Amino acid sequence: MWGMPKMRYADCNGSETSEETEIIVNIGGVRQVLYGDVLNRYPGTRLAELVNCSSGGYDAIFSLCDDYDPGKGEFYFDRDPDAFKCIIDVYYFGEIHMKKGICPICFLNEMEFWKIDPSFLDECCKSNLSEKREELEEIAGRVKLILDDLEGDPSATRWQKCQKFLWKFMEKPESSLPARVIAIVSFFFILISSVVMCMGTIPDLQIEDAEGNHVEHPTLDSIETACIGWFTIEYILRLISSPNKLHFALSFMNIVDFLAIMPFYVSLTLTHLGNKMMELTNVQQAVQALRIMRIARIFKLARHSSGLQTLTYALKRSFKELGLLLMYLAVGIFVFSALGYTMEQSHPETLFKSIPQSFWWAIITMTTVGYGDIYPKTTLGRCNAAISFLCGVIAIALPIHPIINNFVIYYNKQRVLETAAKHELDLMELHAGKATRETGKPSSTTAALESNLKMSHSDTYIPLLSDSNYRTRLQSCK
Repeated sequence: MWGMPKMRYADCNGSETSEETEIIVNIGGVRQVLYGDVLNRYPGTRLAELVNCSSGGYDAIFSLCDDYDPGKGEFYFDRDPDAFKCIIDVYYFGEIHMKKGICPICFLNEMEFWKIDPSFLDECCKSNLSEKREELEEIAGRVKLILDDLEGDPSATRWQKCQKFLWKFMEKPESSLPARVIAIVSFFFILISSVVMCMGTIPDLQIEDAEGNHVEHPTLDSIETACIGWFTIEYILRLISSPNKLHFALSFMNIVDFLAIMPFYVSLTLTHLGNKMMELTNVQQAVQALRIMRIARIFKLARHSSGLQTLTYALKRSFKELGLLLMYLAVGIFVFSALGYTMEQSHPETLFKSIPQSFWWAIITMTTVGYGDIYPKTTLGRCNAAISFLCGVIAIALPIHPIINNFVIYYNKQRVLETAAKHELDLMELHAGKATRETGKPSSTTAALESNLKMSHSDTYIPLLSDSNYRTRLQSCK
């Protein structure tokens, strides 16, 4: 039996509660003696109602607990004893702390059962609860997306069904084997296009045009045209099938896709029509500037690489650490460049002509690059360089661990959420099939399915998935 201090408090309603009033509760097999004057501090809770329910008879008692032994005077509750250890603290200390290892959502359900207001939770526990709710919302969103993919809206028109099929075909490689093949082909086109762009700059592979200028080989130009044609068709199909055209156009990755194909058509237009509107030299300069923008297509690899996407999200979550890194480096660059300029002025062949010019030396020194184009020649200058090098190493090393930690946490979290979404779907399908077999009526299993879901996994039950539309559609998709 748990040992709790026997404390005495006056009833908050002003009534005279005897100090001898006590009740014995059995929480999941663990007995606990509680005192009425303590429990009546919060009269709206289940335990306080249990103290004052003797006049109501057995009906009132069994409405509050799962079982009652009149011989021992013991009330039985089929609840988590570990969570109850935290719940009982509210009567003695006025606040509740969740123990490590208890699911926040499950603990919130326990508080609801014992009729304890969530405001008694400490702030640290509330933050854990908010984080858990966000995870459940994300899992629910993933489950709904999967259910939407299994079967579309039955009232949708033929064009809407075709549009959704095309969207899955172009955007979701995991939906089918042909969609996976298309994703692989697109991936190879990106690699081929990037290789051709690099090979086109090799002088041995270039030819001279009529004006004597070096241009890309026609074969490489043809391969480039074929790749751009594939990217264009892919972009147009994805735009046509997109359920939200504005969101599609403003998405970062879709902007990258547009920038990857736009320079080809602009340079083609300038080459064929620009000669009539401007000088040939200006046209060639504009075309060269646009061709440089072809490097944007390498970012298309992020669409087909979950690792690159995870790295991008991890960097977004590490803005604070990256900001600290840049601040450390900025302060060090300013200080050591000013010191280097001052110390090197006494040397007749100094390479430090000004403080702004010394910034370059400080950058390549603190980042341990060390090109050697600018270097100190005095003893004090070399000491300053050594100190700046050591400070640069420390400044770069300090934020690295938090950034790596954010990447690992986010990557592991995505894997856990993906597994949880699949687990939720399996449970929904299992209980939907069980309810269908028992009733023989798939259309009337909504209440049974919701009840089975709650009983099967109380700590992972997602209220956002209680919509009967998703459950009945899951049954029809089997």
